[in-house]
Amino acid sequence: MTLTMKAEALFVSALQPSDACSSAQVEAAIETSLERFGGESGCAQRLAAEFGDHPETAVPRMRWALEAAAAA
Repeated sequence: MTLTMKAEALFVSALQPSDACSSAQVEAAIETSLERFGGESGCAQRLAAEFGDHPETAVPRMRWALEAAAAA
């Protein structure tokens, strides 16, 4: 799975940037999102909806998701 796909799954997870998350928690959140939203395409669809609904918060959240997924 690519970094982008992991970040998309993390973006739509319940984890928050303000949470002090371990790598294990990030990985678990990614797996949970993939299961909950029906895989990579489901996470991408949810991500697109969030960008449309909340563009002001989506960019900082995606930046966080990319950084956290890369570190996990």
